[in-house]
Amino acid sequence: MADQLTGERQMESFQRDFLEVITRKFATFEGRARRREFWMFVLWAHLLVLVLVLVGIGLGFIVPFAGGLFLVLTLLACLAMTVPSLALWTRRLHDMGQPGWWLLLNIPGLGFIPLIMALVDSQPGDNQFGPNPKGL
Repeated sequence: MADQLTGERQMESFQRDFLEVITRKFATFEGRARRREFWMFVLWAHLLVLVLVLVGIGLGFIVPFAGGLFLVLTLLACLAMTVPSLALWTRRLHDMGQPGWWLLLNIPGLGFIPLIMALVDSQPGDNQFGPNPKGL
């Protein structure tokens, strides 16, 4: 029972991380972001888009106009997550002590570099971008 409560609290925390990124930290390019905040945003954003695409495709078989409309809503959701995503990527790079300009390497052929950098742990202690969000 205690494990189930802990799991539910963690899920609420993960959802809260996602909602915080798209609301309170919508366009915050300053500061640092933990790996957990970054990956939970990536997880929830991709799940949201996947669900929207699947529902749009399913509706497309039943009512073609409704399916197309739903896929347009999916595109709008992706566009709406662009600024929070860029801000989060920048804060994640700051957490490792790197400038946000590393995102310019996110082009075909070099896109794996920022992705690998997102896997790296936080720089311990404070850095030029602010205090460690882990509180270490």
